[in-house]
Amino acid sequence: MSAQPPTDRPDVSRATSDGFVRGLSQAIGGPLGAHAVPPDARPGRFWTAPRIVMALACLVLALSWVQKSPCMDGNWQKNIQYTRYCYTDVLALYFAEGINEGKVPYKDHPVEYPVVTGYFMGALGLPIHAYGQDHPDINQGSWFYNANALVLSLLAVASLAVILALRRRRPWDAAIFALSPIVLFTATINWDFLAIGLFAFGLYLWVKRHPVWAGVLFGLGAAAKLWPVFILGPILVLALRTGRLRPWIGSMVAAAVTWAVVNFPVWYWYRESWLRFFRLNDERPVDWGTFWYIGRYLDSKWNTGTAGDQGPFQWLSDHVPTLNLLSYALFGASCLAIMLLGLLAPRRPRLSQLAFLVVAAFLIFSKVWSQQYVLWLLPLIVLARPKWGAIIAWTVAEIGYLAAFYAELIGAGGKSVIPEGTFVLASSLRLITVAVLCGFVVREIWRPELDDVRASYGGVDPDAGPLDGPEHPWITGLRRFFGQGPSQEAPPPPPIFKGEPATLVGN
Repeated sequence: MSAQPPTDRPDVSRATSDGFVRGLSQAIGGPLGAHAVPPDARPGRFWTAPRIVMALACLVLALSWVQKSPCMDGNWQKNIQYTRYCYTDVLALYFAEGINEGKVPYKDHPVEYPVVTGYFMGALGLPIHAYGQDHPDINQGSWFYNANALVLSLLAVASLAVILALRRRRPWDAAIFALSPIVLFTATINWDFLAIGLFAFGLYLWVKRHPVWAGVLFGLGAAAKLWPVFILGPILVLALRTGRLRPWIGSMVAAAVTWAVVNFPVWYWYRESWLRFFRLNDERPVDWGTFWYIGRYLDSKWNTGTAGDQGPFQWLSDHVPTLNLLSYALFGASCLAIMLLGLLAPRRPRLSQLAFLVVAAFLIFSKVWSQQYVLWLLPLIVLARPKWGAIIAWTVAEIGYLAAFYAELIGAGGKSVIPEGTFVLASSLRLITVAVLCGFVVREIWRPELDDVRASYGGVDPDAGPLDGPEHPWITGLRRFFGQGPSQEAPPPPPIFKGEPATLVGN
């Protein structure tokens, strides 16, 4: 008699595999028993796990809108944007970029963001300005923020739907994203969910074995914020391990062509405006809360020499071109280390694990780490290592940093709120918790038996897409060259019952 094939139904062992969740479950009687009927298996049930998670996300995004409401009228007196944690670039840049005056991004004003973000700002802002010309009683800034908040919230929900689609056997993992205070406080600080949404749909298309279309989405994401294109590095590692480079080449070429096409109009007609983003990033000094900022502070405390002496971080702060080169070099070295880890690991790493490590390395060594950049890591860590305990500790550190950052901004205006050392401590805790998450992900790559996501999917990578399958024999030779044993062959992926298609939000 043949064995019953595994399904794509939810994995009900979540409270058993996650120690943090197992502990919380004791309050309601402990984990689900081996012979209990899971709620999602009951026929006719409307509130399934994916729908509950989606509803929770909508609630958090609605609360996020309420949390930003004190700043919506643009009357930012007495530092209300910092004391109420409601600051948003969306409203500030509506005026700073001249959209409130009807200026077309790049044509009439050199926008400081990549072109897809600039297009997005203009597409929402210029109609609102035109409407405001005929209706002078409306608050254009408030309308602009609300329009952006609506679209960005829809993109956040769409990103969550992708996470649910990619983890149909583990829908409660997506609750980490849906309930995150990070989303509550930072969802609409900037236009980051535009890039996150494009990246999420690109990843979905990759998993569904459409590498060229995935590349198109990655290219659009890179034209909104740079980081989505970093996914091509982890995909290359998987391609090398399987010996199938064609999907990676197709995705890479599509991303490059898409990025060039959407950039071309601004590059051709408004060259100086197009260059502003690159020049601004090249010239920017050390920013708040970065690795370099922490080092400069420690230099100032430890340097007891003459007034002309400088520590290395202080020197780098005064020599920005050298700082740029060192930052890029450290990120490049991190990428090479991640590639080596991916090639030498006992089993082919999961795509989301490598992607998280690459984006985290970029942030750790970047000279700019804005408060909303935390959103880049959130969906990746949910896919890479959905363990509540470590993610909650990281979230607390991120929220603590946000509070310290706003206090520091108030202090910069002349009213001291916290000592500089307190802000540096908050910055250090944020950096340390991200590094700890990286360490946990590396450990599960090197010891795949600890990877709960892999276990839920029969030992395979659910995100491998067109690179799913056996590894190329050359990997065994490479591992032996470095003194490692033969790679562990992954079992074949579990089949999915017909009639259960992988949709964006499962029932």
